Parts: sequence; C-alpha cells; structure tokens
Amino acid sequence: MTNPTRRPLLLAALALAGLARPAAAQQMDPSRATSFIQATGQELVAAINADGPVPQRRDRVGAILRRAVDVEGVGRFILGRWWRTATPAQQAEYLQLFEEVLIRNLSSRFGEYQGLTFSLGRSQARTEEDVLVSTIIERVGTPAFGLDWRVAEVGGQPKVVDVIAEGTSLRLTTRSEYSSVVSRGGSDVGALLTAMRRQISQMAAREGG
Repeated sequence: MTNPTRRPLLLAALALAGLARPAAAQQMDPSRATSFIQATGQELVAAINADGPVPQRRDRVGAILRRAVDVEGVGRFILGRWWRTATPAQQAEYLQLFEEVLIRNLSSRFGEYQGLTFSLGRSQARTEEDVLVSTIIERVGTPAFGLDWRVAEVGGQPKVVDVIAEGTSLRLTTRSEYSSVVSRGGSDVGALLTAMRRQISQMAAREGG
C-alpha cells in the first residue's frame, strides 16, 4: 500500500473529502472560506512548530484536523463503491483508521515541516457549493510550493473537503490507491483495513509511540 500523503504537507489531510452528499450542500462564501483557511493554517503551523513531545503535538494537530476537515465525507468518498459492500462494522473501523492515518501522516513528518510558513493566494468559487483557496507553503532551504484547499459548508460549518497539490487531488489519488488495495484483496474491504492498520503501526514505530 503506497503512502496516500507522499507529497509534502498534504494535510488533511488531508485530505484530506463535491462530496457524495449533494442534499447537504450549501452555498460557500469565498471570504468565509478564505478566513477559515487562514485561521486553520495558522493553527496548524503553530502546532507543527511548537516545542514539546510528539504525542502532545499530535493530539493538538488531531484536534485541529477533526474540526477543520470533513473526515467522514472525505473518507466515504475515497472508499467509493466499496463503502456499499462493507459491513457496518467495517465502515466504522475504516472511518476510525482513516482519521488516524490522516493525523499520523502529518505527525510523522513534524521534523520535515519545522519552520513552515504559509501565505494566502487568491480564492475563487469552484461551484456554488465550494470555494478553492490557494496558499503558498514556504520553508527555508526548500522551494516554495502551492497548495489549494477546497472548502465547503458541511452542517453549517466550513470544512476542508479536498487538498490539491501540483494539480493533483488528494482525495482522487487516495481513492484510486485504496480501490486497488481492495481489488487486489479479492474485493474485500478487510484487505484495506489490514493495510491501514499496518501503515499506522509502521508510522507509530517511527515516531516511537
């Protein structure tokens, strides 16, 4: 199973979730989306650059991501048609593992991301339901790169529903990777769950817990 966040700072992880829930769609105000990304970005940068043990910083990042990302919507979109073949127990475990993968993928790279800064670019309505907010991510000694955030109203609150780096959608890339794992496992969602558990264990081992 390849790492779905191999590109730098694919946060929301990132992204990490239109969603397969058109009935819940609401019009997104570009200025509200921009303010949301600015505030969320500042929180994430502060958490990444903070001193302290990794578990404490990971908990802080996890709280930000749970609040800022439509984890359930993103996760269900990524699993795609396999969501309907999964048992309720598998669905529940998948969403739990998916959230853990998002958080662990970011916390496992705290060292790489030290000293990050970001600046806002332009914002534009992508559809009536979501807005694309562009940011520039910078770190001393490495080239700056652009990261675009799709923001939508979910349950009356702005949420990140996709992250796009170098023109590549995180949720679409991860959907393809996850689907391949399920297919290779005999169309059994359990094969994906096993791979996700293994991935989390490997990341936890690298972090030391």
